[in-house]
Amino acid sequence: MTARAYEPLTAENAALVLVDHQVGLMTGVRNYSTGELKHNVIALAKAAAALGLPIVVTTTARDSLWGPTFPELVAALPGNEIIDRSSVNAYDDARVARAIEATGREKLIFAGISLEVCAAFPAMTAVARGLDAYVAVDASGTFSETKRQAGLLRMAQAGVVLSDYATLMVEILKDNARPEAGPVYAALDMPWATLVGQVAASFGRVHGGANA
Repeated sequence: MTARAYEPLTAENAALVLVDHQVGLMTGVRNYSTGELKHNVIALAKAAAALGLPIVVTTTARDSLWGPTFPELVAALPGNEIIDRSSVNAYDDARVARAIEATGREKLIFAGISLEVCAAFPAMTAVARGLDAYVAVDASGTFSETKRQAGLLRMAQAGVVLSDYATLMVEILKDNARPEAGPVYAALDMPWATLVGQVAASFGRVHGGANA
């Protein structure tokens, strides 16, 4: 596989696509606990929103098979339309494809249940369409270790970039001096980052006053 030059994710070139984080599918996930997976997905969604990324959310067969998006994610993204479809590959649905294209972004971050289908299929489709695709692996559950390993291998072979949700978000943040830093770290549930910032600010005040 030919290595590509690193092109960083930014708030101007990236969008987030959340695929099928539905209550029925959550019950089958075996590589994360329900609580951990929910935490990761919500953290990803909130951080992306804090950074101003366009967010596309979709379900499949929510009224017949897999149920609605889990309520905590809906609450984290108030006002976001959730596109329900019948296609296995989210990108095969014309409404989903239009919503992704409407973001105008060339770098797409995917997460979904299951990893090897709901995240992998649209991510690989994006690569085939000339876009850059990333998958937040720890915001994408699946149903067995075999499925996880096969999905990761297939995506890597197709040119999808694999990462974790927090790394993708801090890459976009880029500079801890940005005003979005506080909301992003809060969304990522990193209270120690806030604490360190408070300690540093207090240290600066004390020493600034001593030097005055």
